[in-house]
Amino acid sequence: MKFLFDDESFSFETLRAAGYANYGGADLGDVLVTARAIPEGDEQAWFREWKATAERVEALGRRSQAAGHTVSAREALLRASNYYRTAEFYRRENPWEDAEALETFNRSRTTFLDAMALFDFGFERVAIPYEDTTLPGYLYLVDDRPRPTVIFNGGYDSTLEESYVALAAAALARGYHVLAFDGPGQGAALREQRLTFRHDWEAVLTPVVDFALTRSEIAPDAITVFGYSMGGFLVARAAAFEDRFAAVVVDDGIYDFHSAMAKVMPPFLAEWVEQGNDDDANAVFRLMMSTGTGLRWIMQNGMWNFGLDSPAALARAFRAYTLDGIADRITAPVLVLDAENDQFFDHEPERAAAAMVNAKTTLVTLYEADGAGEHCHLGAVHRAHQVVFDWLDEIVGG
Repeated sequence: MKFLFDDESFSFETLRAAGYANYGGADLGDVLVTARAIPEGDEQAWFREWKATAERVEALGRRSQAAGHTVSAREALLRASNYYRTAEFYRRENPWEDAEALETFNRSRTTFLDAMALFDFGFERVAIPYEDTTLPGYLYLVDDRPRPTVIFNGGYDSTLEESYVALAAAALARGYHVLAFDGPGQGAALREQRLTFRHDWEAVLTPVVDFALTRSEIAPDAITVFGYSMGGFLVARAAAFEDRFAAVVVDDGIYDFHSAMAKVMPPFLAEWVEQGNDDDANAVFRLMMSTGTGLRWIMQNGMWNFGLDSPAALARAFRAYTLDGIADRITAPVLVLDAENDQFFDHEPERAAAAMVNAKTTLVTLYEADGAGEHCHLGAVHRAHQVVFDWLDEIVGG
């Protein structure tokens, strides 16, 4: 679905920002006026214009906050948080040394936290014990009673702040608590602790479940795990080893994460990568990255959050992220979402669902004709949430 830009990546990320308007994360007018000021493929303009919009909207929120207008303040601050997140998205050339990117990330978090403090539902920042450190998390609570709870597991570029507009707002409205977290390779766990992705995600999710079970508000027999984007692979992998989930939702399903890389590599390049001919392979990758916004971002972001120093090394690392040989260990009920026009993982949901032979799987494809055919159904989150929570109500009850 082309949305305001011909550049596929710019189009998708603009749709992502705009689609969260359903839960207060954007105003369409903000998105339109920002997008029209950005030339196709101009990442510097993208950062400049989205940040300017975020600052303008934050100022509106601060003015309302100072005057005691709680609803107006939280609405503006929530939008500003999403716009700061969007502004920072393509700043991946040298992320460890990019002070502007870090400042923008921090402002996305600060505006979000200030917005959350003004809502009526329960909200807590939590620290989840993990190995010799902790993972940052947010706990969204309908009330203080034990309820079915959804663990939100983000993906390749998720931040904790996105969890509210991506899932928690919809869950709270239906009576579900939500526990969201940044795992290795994600958000603050990456930026502030330099924790990078690992394929054995059960080592991450099991401590999250352990933490969840310490909370009296979380019904221990009604914990669902929801995987968003790459999280669709991560939670399926974890569910093959962690048996305390009452249900699993993958949005969208991924059997082999490497498939996204395989799509963009010509055969000779794939052969060089496998042979370890990295000098030649990296030269080709760099050429390809110079002409494609989406591929450049995928590679730069991946080298950062996987902790690797070359595109060829990243392409090889993706191979470990597969359900091959373990999908049959999943026994919890699984909802596998599919998007008709998923530009990253076409046919992967069907592969994932077919491999989960010992789980009761439900595969649901959402279509372009309904406006829901993009990856993770961005632009149609109400439709996606209808499917997710109607299914969950039948499995665990809200």
